[in-house]
Amino acid sequence: MQNPPAQPCSRASVGEGGPNVNNELRLFEDHEYTETSIEAPTVEPVPEAVVGPAFVVEIERSTRRKRTVGAQLVGGVLKIVIPSWMSRVEQQHWVDVMTRRFERKMSTDRVDLVERALTLARRHDLPRAREISWSDNMLSRWGSCTPTTGCIRISTRLAPFPDWVLDYVIVHELAHLEVGDHSAEFWRLAHRYPKAERAIGYLIAKSGDEHD
Repeated sequence: MQNPPAQPCSRASVGEGGPNVNNELRLFEDHEYTETSIEAPTVEPVPEAVVGPAFVVEIERSTRRKRTVGAQLVGGVLKIVIPSWMSRVEQQHWVDVMTRRFERKMSTDRVDLVERALTLARRHDLPRAREISWSDNMLSRWGSCTPTTGCIRISTRLAPFPDWVLDYVIVHELAHLEVGDHSAEFWRLAHRYPKAERAIGYLIAKSGDEHD
């Protein structure tokens, strides 16, 4: 961010890769998962299996997968399919990546982004977004805005954060619907949110934690 920092607004979307694996990452919903003919997979539960309170992880090694990793949450089990050549270190990397992603996805269910954005726009006299949605692929930015279309994307990494932090990022992006840059006029709009400075500090600390 600038001073105040600017990282909440960027249209960049950065993938999250692992060692010896390209940045193509396929994340499947239950009804979209079609990998049903895996050749001779071996199923090996992660030690102690339970990865937090939300779900258990199972690993399938597939000879058909070459450079992609897939995941599917079925009931309380997160099934992760990886190439058969992956080392234990690489396997654990993808277990960690997919676990974080699905935990974030589950935590987004508690927030109605559309209603929240409408409430904040009315409360702070800001433009209304034509569309606002979560983005699981926004791994180095907190939010993005396209003023020409009125569309806003919010990183799912924000879902477990305090509500006042999420609200600030929404307000920040709503302000960009009126002012596209980070001029003084923009910051006057963004600071209509009373906890703006506190939220900016929180996000700076989190960005440092995640090496953004």
